[in-house]
Amino acid sequence: MPTDTIHTKPQRADRKFLLSEMLGAKVILREKKIGSLSDLMIVETGKLPEVRNFVITRPFGDPPLLIPWERMVTLEPQQLVIDVDDLKKLENSPPEDAILLRDHILDKKVLDTEDAEVEVVYDIRLVERNAKLYVTEVDTSKSARLRRLGFGFLSGVLAPREDPKDSGSISWMYIQPLPSNISSFKGDVKLKILKETLAEIHPVDLADILEELDHDQRVMVFSSLDHEQASDTLEEIEPNVQRDIISSLTKENVVRLINDMTPGQAADILAVLPSSEAQVILEALNAETAKKIQSIVSKQEEKVIHYTTQKILKFSPETIVEYVQNDYPRHARDKDVIMYIYVVDAQDTLLGVIDLKELLQADDRALLKDIMVENVISLNTESTLKEASRSFARYDFRALPVTDEKNRLVGVIPYRDVMNLTHHFLE
Repeated sequence: MPTDTIHTKPQRADRKFLLSEMLGAKVILREKKIGSLSDLMIVETGKLPEVRNFVITRPFGDPPLLIPWERMVTLEPQQLVIDVDDLKKLENSPPEDAILLRDHILDKKVLDTEDAEVEVVYDIRLVERNAKLYVTEVDTSKSARLRRLGFGFLSGVLAPREDPKDSGSISWMYIQPLPSNISSFKGDVKLKILKETLAEIHPVDLADILEELDHDQRVMVFSSLDHEQASDTLEEIEPNVQRDIISSLTKENVVRLINDMTPGQAADILAVLPSSEAQVILEALNAETAKKIQSIVSKQEEKVIHYTTQKILKFSPETIVEYVQNDYPRHARDKDVIMYIYVVDAQDTLLGVIDLKELLQADDRALLKDIMVENVISLNTESTLKEASRSFARYDFRALPVTDEKNRLVGVIPYRDVMNLTHHFLE
């Protein structure tokens, strides 16, 4: 049986690669495509891991191949050319203890030495140097994220690779060695040095990070915050994540967090908890603070339908823009909401909404149905003041329509009314 010849690669200048550009590349043997690159198997031999094998998937249910680096004749982002005499010898799946770049590193979290600062590995940088292929960096940048989402063609426009502000690459020399038993690896890529302290991260950004983590990681990071930052961060987190974090804390810690908040902020947090848990926390607070918070929570559960106004601008979809523009002062007289025009049919079904600015800039002869926004953000008759407050905070509207189960417009609630009815006047 013939023996495969090992190809010694000539010395040449370093060539750099991105894992995202290599994955899926076609693999060519004697001018015929035999499969696609699905992963790279590495060995941590020194300062930088070395790529030893290429994992190739094949069509028609054929078993995968493990192609050694030495069998690679040509390496390009979209095409790999190999030289192998007998593919049968290389039919195999990666062993259980193999470290795979895509499976074990890509899309994983990066924690610093204090298990604090968290980022995501969106791409991996490699270099061909001295006839070997090494991993040099993990990439957490905006451009890497675009590539990972399949919008690599936009990365040069929205997040240029050489943009100094897009400094998301972390040298592998700062990465701790991965566990020898990779089957127990839970996916945390840790740094050898402290990349950034949690105190420097804005609560809004930190909330986004916590929302992306699993329960154990979330609790670990949150527990390392000081009380002031923990309180500020907790306010920015989605309600379901708030519940998850609070459920993992002791009653004493929750009370300390609540004491760092205003009554309105505390009410926002306690409102997402089961009433029995909220009551336990309220009883641990001083009586005056607990009374204020309870009053706010109760107010937040009131229905918005009781606070809507029908003094609004409503027109049919066939109304001409000029008609509304020319006589706008008369139309708006005595109305509570004048910055939006609501488009309804004969049954008051809400069809669309028009911002006053869009109306004034529209063509005089256009119809309202031609310029209205059909995808209307609205509340329903069962919505609470708490839900209305969240919608205003999220969408930054000045008023929100309220519709019934048949999408009929029953009224509009202005932003200022919700703000006056929530916790601000009690603090």
